Parts: sequence; structure tokens; C-alpha cells
Amino acid sequence: MNKSNHLLKVAASVIEQQSEAIAGLAPQLNNDFERVVDWVHTGTGRLVLTGIGKSAIIGMKISATLNSTGTKSIFMHAADAIHGDLGMIEQQDIVLCLSKSGTSAEIKTLVPLLKNRGNKLIGMTSNSTSFLAQNADAILHVGIPKEADQNNLAPTTSTTAQLVMGDALAICLMELSGFKAEDFARSHPGGALGKALNIQLGHLLQLHKKPAVTPDTPIKAVISEISTKLVGATAVVQDQRVVGVITDGDLRRMMQSTDDFSALSARDIMVKKPIVLSSKTLAKKALTLMQEKEISQIIVEDAQTYMGVVHIHDILNEGIY
Repeated sequence: MNKSNHLLKVAASVIEQQSEAIAGLAPQLNNDFERVVDWVHTGTGRLVLTGIGKSAIIGMKISATLNSTGTKSIFMHAADAIHGDLGMIEQQDIVLCLSKSGTSAEIKTLVPLLKNRGNKLIGMTSNSTSFLAQNADAILHVGIPKEADQNNLAPTTSTTAQLVMGDALAICLMELSGFKAEDFARSHPGGALGKALNIQLGHLLQLHKKPAVTPDTPIKAVISEISTKLVGATAVVQDQRVVGVITDGDLRRMMQSTDDFSALSARDIMVKKPIVLSSKTLAKKALTLMQEKEISQIIVEDAQTYMGVVHIHDILNEGIY
């Protein structure tokens, strides 16, 4: 076997092993998991994540996931906790301690301190007989057959298991709290995801690109309006209401079928009753509709008043896909 094939085989083995280990987490769920979800959901404090080493890094990620999905959470490094950071924990907080072995020196020092303060303590560990497991009020068991490396040493499968169990906890809490996309949007205003959940068509309207003609506008003037406003279409407006739309495609079809269009006006070639959306419509929703209908522009109208045109490129340029 050449080097390339060997490495691919090793990589595939790692993925398969971790996949099997994750599937093995489901049978480990028990009443303790339900108790933990209930404590956090009904509690008035925060869920404090703590750990040491690689478990601490996973704890940071789980805490971030909880915060972004509606559960108040903070991270406290176990080593820092026993050197002053313990003061950040409030009486009503619940502490979730991550440790594969459940026997590290920092954990053994931290656990009694937490118990003395009266905080509920949840342990997430692979060792159900460990110091952490014996002293916790509830255990999220993340037992695994072995780590992914050949020496069964590097925190790999164990940290993946912790991460997945943390995701299961976060999603269950979302389910109980009725957390919706609108709630997610409020805590994720930036980036492509935030834009997809926040940007509305009204945010993309440009007043200097508000093409409009009347039903009686001559075709020559229609062509000029479309050319100067640069959105590939114009609304046909009467008494501030949209009664039709003319696109570049409509003009091309007219020119192919008509030798002399000097006597034509907008009403002769416009598409009546075009698709219109309000300015409050999410740009992502509009994009989906435009792709389904295979159109490049959408007319925006509020309270039967024409507001403008949004081109599909205006949405794509915002990083919304």
C-alpha cells in the first residue's frame, strides 16, 4: 500500500470510529439528562461551563452555543476558578463540569468548593465511577470505546462526544423555550447568517434606482427608464399603485415580434399583476421566491404604494444565498 492510500485509510478509520462512538451516546441518555434540562430550563441563573485542557475548549464552545440559542451561559476555566474566578459564580447558577477522566487535580480541588457554595453540579465525563461522577448532582455520561489515535491517548473521540452531548442539551433547551428564527436573528446580527435573518427588502431599496413609468408611457421612454435605472426592469405605476412590470426580456421579445413599435406604449407589453412583496419581507425569502419563479427583480410595494425594485444581485451582494 502506498503512502497516499495508507493515509486515506487512516483518515476513514478515524471518521468511522468517531461516528460509531457518537451513535453510542444515545443509549447512554437517562433520567439525569432530563433532570439537567429541567434544572437549566426552570432555573433563574446561568449555566456555567468549566473544565481543564481540551475539555475546557469544548466547554467554551458549548457555552457559546447555549448563549446563541437562548440559554444564559458563561465559561470559567477550572484552573482560573481556583485562583479567584470562582467569584463569578452566583448562588442561583448551575455548573457543568467537563472532564473525561473526572479525576484531574484541578477538578478534585474545584468540586468541593462548588459543593460548599451550594451550586448544583453537573458532571460530563466518560468515567462513571470517577471523583466527579460521585460528587455531581447529575451525570451526562459520554463513554467512548477509545480515542481515535493508535495509542488511545489524544483527546479526539472523547471531546467529539462532549461536543455532541452539549449540542443535544442546547437543542432540548431550545425546544422547551420555543426559541425561533426571529430570536436567533436578534443574537446574530452580523455575518452571512445574521444578514439572512435580518435584512429586509426595504434595506436594499435605492431611491435613485426606482424605475417607474405609467401605462401610457411610450416604449422609447420605457427603454430609457430601464437603461438609466440599471435594475433590468421598470414598474408600471398608476395612482402610486403597481399595475404591471416590464423587464429587459419583455423588450427583447417585443423587438423580435414587432418591426415598428413607435406607436406602442407600456400597457401594450407590460406583464399585468406582477409579483410584489412588502418592504418588510426578508431578503432571503425573496431570493427563494425569485429563484423558484426564475425572475431577476422583485417589485416592492407597501400599502398599495410603489416603493421600488430590488434586483437579485442586490441580495447576493449582501452575502445572502
